[in-house]
Amino acid sequence: MSWFESLILGLVQGLTEFLPVSSSAHLRLTAAFADWKDPGAAFTAITQLGTEAAVLIYFRKDVGRILSAWFRSLTNKAMRSDHDARMGWLVIVGSIPIGVLGVTLKDQIEGPFRDLRITATMLIVMGIVIGVADRLAARDETGGKHRAAKERKGLKDLGVRDGLIYGLCQAMALVPGVSRSGATISGGLFMGYTRESAARYSFLLAMPAVLASGVFELKDASEGGHVDWGPTAFATVIAFAVGYAVIAWFMKFISHKSFMPFVYYRVALGVVVIVLVSMGTLSPHAGESGG
Repeated sequence: MSWFESLILGLVQGLTEFLPVSSSAHLRLTAAFADWKDPGAAFTAITQLGTEAAVLIYFRKDVGRILSAWFRSLTNKAMRSDHDARMGWLVIVGSIPIGVLGVTLKDQIEGPFRDLRITATMLIVMGIVIGVADRLAARDETGGKHRAAKERKGLKDLGVRDGLIYGLCQAMALVPGVSRSGATISGGLFMGYTRESAARYSFLLAMPAVLASGVFELKDASEGGHVDWGPTAFATVIAFAVGYAVIAWFMKFISHKSFMPFVYYRVALGVVVIVLVSMGTLSPHAGESGG
């Protein structure tokens, strides 16, 4: 991987990680369109450490409060009913599905799931799902001619059942094109949570999964020696800087804006990829053998 490639891929990772458009799909498609080698699942997981560092810093007060309450709840029974302590346990519970499926489906994630036809299909399907979830949330928030606005749930209402459902939604993002934030936020909207609450828990929930995946890939790559460490580290730093700016913007955006622009973009991109693959202009396995 060249330094220029790592710069572009780092920018793409930072720009798309927190938006409901699938960063893994965009890394895959950027390489395919540029006729570069597929950066691979290992590169994606490692550069996500950069964007996850941005989450940790942006939500540092929340993370510090939750970790403090959770650790105290281990020895203090009275703390176990505390909201922050419960949130710590719910993040652990919600991380179970992606942990189990990530290990079980590792070979598929690094192989068949990276087929561009699958990526394009997931862009379109999840785009429609996000659009429906967004419309349902908007209907509850604004009401209508013959119905009053409906109050939606906040994180204080989160329980084990909803935490597991969030976790299952997050696990869907193991397939490029789904989008971690898109799947978990839309899942939260379907369950009746506000946009901001769904997004906040989505980002908190991603921390253990992304950090574990990144560390696992770092260990695996160190032993296998199949990662260009210089460019990968450079891309990770770029992803961190850009990702921090994007998450700050996105948290403000979702409080009063619709997700529909992302829906239209996902569907349009998916259709373009399917057309290009169908015409033979783009190979569904572009880049997998080296460019």
